[in-house]
Amino acid sequence: MSPPAEPVVRPDVRAFLDFLNALPGPRSNEAGLATAREMLRKSRDVADAKAERLALIRDMSCPGPDGDIPLRLYDARGTRPPGPMLLFFHGGGFVLGDLYTHEPFCTSLAIALDLPVLAVDYRLAPEHPFPAAPEDCIAAARWAAANPDQLGRSVTSLIPCGDSAGGNLAIVVSMALRDAPAPIPVLAQWAIYPAADPAGHYPSFREFSEGYLLTRSDMDWFTDCYRADTNDWRYAPLLKDQAGMPPSLILTAGLDPIRDQGRAYAAALVKAGVETVFREAAGNIHGFISLRKAIPSSQDDVTEAIAAMKRIIEEAQAQ
Repeated sequence: MSPPAEPVVRPDVRAFLDFLNALPGPRSNEAGLATAREMLRKSRDVADAKAERLALIRDMSCPGPDGDIPLRLYDARGTRPPGPMLLFFHGGGFVLGDLYTHEPFCTSLAIALDLPVLAVDYRLAPEHPFPAAPEDCIAAARWAAANPDQLGRSVTSLIPCGDSAGGNLAIVVSMALRDAPAPIPVLAQWAIYPAADPAGHYPSFREFSEGYLLTRSDMDWFTDCYRADTNDWRYAPLLKDQAGMPPSLILTAGLDPIRDQGRAYAAALVKAGVETVFREAAGNIHGFISLRKAIPSSQDDVTEAIAAMKRIIEEAQAQ
């Protein structure tokens, strides 16, 4: 039997991985919680695209299960007619990340989709283990659906979106609002390399868990911090039937240890009869939406996915 073929790695991805894997010092999961969070914040300035200038960037908050939830509203327009709003939930293993780390992507979405974007700064583990994150995200979505006056926007529908852990939370929010509808509907959802079935055993985890940015030790640390109930759908949304979910865009990365979770989730949507677009950034790694400076070809992946999302939104609004 011939050995498995080497995975295809883009040249700019290989250059970035070679640089990253040669760096001295501890990995984020070894550096301590505060240092790991600061490392991710600092990486924005060296690895990500610059945040776009917008007509409106406003910090606000909404009531949550355990105090106010910080939010940030982005809009390329000062005023706009009634329409959808995108809810964004950042990645970071439920442990890292905040409004700052994912601001460049949020500003890009606000311009390219021509929609208001509301980013949610949910509580993080280990200080706030599962189910704090999904509880905050569901609460923020319900608040946004019921309080357009406080947003200063006439919102007619919601589009949950997120990357990695945030992809998990976007799916969970869509599912929660499917099962107990809000005053306005969920128009569509966009899950980016989502942690859709974290307790599952998939080939990509074995193939890409070392040397491709997101490692086995990172994921073990996130799991230990989050302390989730693996039988709860708010941790593993694949446990629930996907019938009735909104039109969906699922975007994965070809060299990602959790790639197959996204593939499995897209397949479950299709099996349930949900309108689904699946795209995979072949030769790219986990986290690429926040690596558009370090890995320039990631911008093409983002641009193509945004074009697909635009079509999904247009078709959903036409129905």
